[in-house]
Amino acid sequence: MKRRVTKAIFPVAGLGTRFLPATKAIPKEIMTLVDRPLIQYAIDEARAAGIREFIFVTSRGKSALEDYFDHAPQLEQALRKAGKKELLEILQSTNMDSGAIAYVRQHEARGLGHAVWCARRLIAGNEPFAVILPDDVMAAEKPVLQQMVEAYAETGGNMVAAMEVPREKVSAYGVVEIAEDMGRMVRVGGLVEKPAPEEAPSNLAVIGRYILTPQILRHLNRKKVGAGGEIQLTDAIAAEVGGQGVYAYRFEGERYDCGSKAGFLEATVSFALAREDLGADFRRFLEGIVARSNAAE
Repeated sequence: MKRRVTKAIFPVAGLGTRFLPATKAIPKEIMTLVDRPLIQYAIDEARAAGIREFIFVTSRGKSALEDYFDHAPQLEQALRKAGKKELLEILQSTNMDSGAIAYVRQHEARGLGHAVWCARRLIAGNEPFAVILPDDVMAAEKPVLQQMVEAYAETGGNMVAAMEVPREKVSAYGVVEIAEDMGRMVRVGGLVEKPAPEEAPSNLAVIGRYILTPQILRHLNRKKVGAGGEIQLTDAIAAEVGGQGVYAYRFEGERYDCGSKAGFLEATVSFALAREDLGADFRRFLEGIVARSNAAE
């Protein structure tokens, strides 16, 4: 019998150096897209997929991330007194129940696989778990992890989110070797981390959403060093190709790489345009900029 996926690991220990100097003072994960921090998008997606327990793999300097999910009685009282019911509801939606979040430290930056391994004691011996990378922000009618959970109910095993990327960019991703292409679902024959374009088995790239079996943690326990001198999650998943099976799921939706400045800006524009309260005015503003730029040429 397949077990439900109710736990998710959020690797958030990175220093966010690409966003300095902003990340000198605040964790990258609470930088805002429009008016919500990156981590809130990831949490909302997880909740929609049925996740009830949230495991954050953090590092020194992430206390603001922990405070974000705490209750703020003084602020709530001020909003209640001012009759700002809508703002109060928004604020309370960010609160997490006591015991819903656990924090573990990654003391060394040894790769994504190592970050997931750090949470091993919080995963039971036979329960599947999700991994969500907050840098990958998804815009989808049905949240991407929810799509994957529904597909996982049919397949079991291990599952990665995947999308086609230009071949010249495959060296930035884990790449799928396709054993059987079933359309939205792909049976994986192998995984290669950050291959050179000419050596990549396909252009189907792994994106930051995973549903994994505890066997992955046992592979990570070997602390095998892979690409870039780091412990790669991709390598541990690849080891299960001949075991409990690995599937890649071509999700429906748009992915934004908010680990890069360009991707962060693209996401900001896209999410702002999609907002009922902002979209029309913002679109007129952008159209004005484009018109002035075209006139200048």
